[in-house]
Amino acid sequence: MPCVFLTFTGVTPGSRKTSPYQGKMAFEKSQTAAMSGLRVVLSWKTGTLCLYLLLGWLPHSPVQADITDGNSEHLKREHSLIKPYQGVGTSSTPLWDFGGSTLLTSQYVRLTPDERSKQGSIWNRVPCFLKDWELHVQFKIHGSGRKNLHGDGIGIWYTKEKLQPGPVFGSKDNFHGLAIFIDTYANDESSERSFPYISAMVNNGSLVYDHGKDGRPTELGGCSAEVRNQDHDTYLAVRYSKGRLTVMIDVEGLNEWKECFDVSGVRLPTGYLFGSSAATGDLADNHDILSMKVYQLMVEHTPEEESIDWTKIEPSVSLLKSPKDNIDDPTGNFRSSPLTGWKVFLLLLCALLGIIVCAVVGAVVFQKRQERNKRFY
Repeated sequence: MPCVFLTFTGVTPGSRKTSPYQGKMAFEKSQTAAMSGLRVVLSWKTGTLCLYLLLGWLPHSPVQADITDGNSEHLKREHSLIKPYQGVGTSSTPLWDFGGSTLLTSQYVRLTPDERSKQGSIWNRVPCFLKDWELHVQFKIHGSGRKNLHGDGIGIWYTKEKLQPGPVFGSKDNFHGLAIFIDTYANDESSERSFPYISAMVNNGSLVYDHGKDGRPTELGGCSAEVRNQDHDTYLAVRYSKGRLTVMIDVEGLNEWKECFDVSGVRLPTGYLFGSSAATGDLADNHDILSMKVYQLMVEHTPEEESIDWTKIEPSVSLLKSPKDNIDDPTGNFRSSPLTGWKVFLLLLCALLGIIVCAVVGAVVFQKRQERNKRFY
């Protein structure tokens, strides 16, 4: 019976130079001997969900699930965009293509200038056949527009298609693969979320990105992040390993990674292409990419997994039913935000308090009944 052990914590930052998880692993190893505390053991078999509460001390340690040591990662230069941007465009052996309004300089790749109605993109020409990988993106979004008068944002892609302009942050809709959107403008004024907003979408070619609702109907996970007009470097990390997608950000100039979201049940094929695109509309911004670095993750797979033809897998997400914000979808389904970190802790705390209250009330009622029975003798 497969089991997942979850412990609770805030995010433990790692080193941006290797992996946002290297610091996590070192901290986890130092805590292993002391971890006798409160855990949730989730196990499932034939559709049955068993919840065991092991009571004890609550350690402050990272979530454990398929996290590899940053030292075992390897930079894949054929998939990486690094200064001085050799192998881009018109070189003799180009590894990257760009189009639209994209401008290549010695310090950055500007996808769009701070002008209206621009689209630009840059794409790796080499398909990625890594089953487990991590992408680090250094980007900068800046412009002269005041608050709420700028747009539209950047798309980070791992898709089957490339260099196909379209309405989704400068690239085509109905794509195949994974997209991470750094959306700087709120189209849905009724939404309570704060912008800029980072979100993810997995598509098998059948889904349409809903601009009017800022992509909520197809959102896999997301978080708000102040990424615009910052004086310091801003980074985003995307890790995909054994069906688990994790997005981390470092946008506060602290050289620390913070988790944006972490989702399991994601299936992505090999052989797709990394890229980035951006677009402006009636409002504008400079959208710059400074680097894109792809690392291979050294992860063991079962013989069954190794026998799969990963190039033929269809992009999908298990149990993805409806928007992240618990909004009704046409089928009447709901999808709440993932129960991680403090949400799980608060849920367990409420459950424990409920058990204690019930026990106390039961004891009081039992005692009163005993006293009442004594009066008849």
